Amino acid sequence: MPRAIVLTNPTSGKGRGARMRDEALPRFHGAGWRTTALTGRDADETLDLARVAAAEEPDALVVCGGDGMVNLGLQAVAGTDVPLGILPAGTGNDFARYFDLPLRDGAAAAVRILEGTARTVDLARVGDRYFGGVLAAGFDAVVNERANRMRWPRGQMRYNLATVAELRVFRPLRYLLDLDGTEHELEAMLVAVGNGPSFGGGLRIAHGAELDDGLLDVVLIKPVGRMELIRTFPKLFDGSHVTHPQYEHHRVRRVTVASAGIVGYADGERFGPLPLTVECVPGAVRVIA
Repeated sequence: MPRAIVLTNPTSGKGRGARMRDEALPRFHGAGWRTTALTGRDADETLDLARVAAAEEPDALVVCGGDGMVNLGLQAVAGTDVPLGILPAGTGNDFARYFDLPLRDGAAAAVRILEGTARTVDLARVGDRYFGGVLAAGFDAVVNERANRMRWPRGQMRYNLATVAELRVFRPLRYLLDLDGTEHELEAMLVAVGNGPSFGGGLRIAHGAELDDGLLDVVLIKPVGRMELIRTFPKLFDGSHVTHPQYEHHRVRRVTVASAGIVGYADGERFGPLPLTVECVPGAVRVIA
């Protein structure tokens, strides 16, 4: 009898996490799977639970939540044979989008896990932490920092207000990049390091990034005016920003990003102040897709 350990963030998507879990569990049981449902009180306890669960070598470690919850699951299963299943219940769900998984439908997502196959993909690593999506290290990271300091409003609107506030004062940043041993000193609005193509709920900043090519996609948006940045923003949804003259793209195995006063974010999680060194770890994880 196959076994799934289901780890849930019940507060994801304003309570959608718990609802999706409750929709998914009957599908597992109906297919003859045993399930163990776990919920952590905070991120640290949830990570501990994920690592203990992976050590039990279930047929799947299933995470129910947003990109932050997926990120916790990646820390636990990276480098193991335990496949990761995803019940996408967050706001952005970028990692789930990479695999075209059903969003916000627990029953449909459970069926995908039951009927799917495990795909081996790369991860990016900073120190001993992994991420599956995109590291933000510029204007986008500054917006995240401001949004995290705001107590109101909740959800996506908080990030919209933080974006407007930062646009009024933001200036190009000075960067030092090391791309596979070659140094570059430059100014840019942002630098993003992609294992996958998108962040922020489908913004394809690293358009063209492949999950299994053994490479990271480093994207630069060089200095543009405030209004030009606003005009270019909608192009991120379909990847057409890649034709902009201030867009620059590199594929590397390892990159160090340095810029004074900037904190890097990946998979929506705070990874710490720059400089940060990111390396690709080929074939690091198996995802049921």
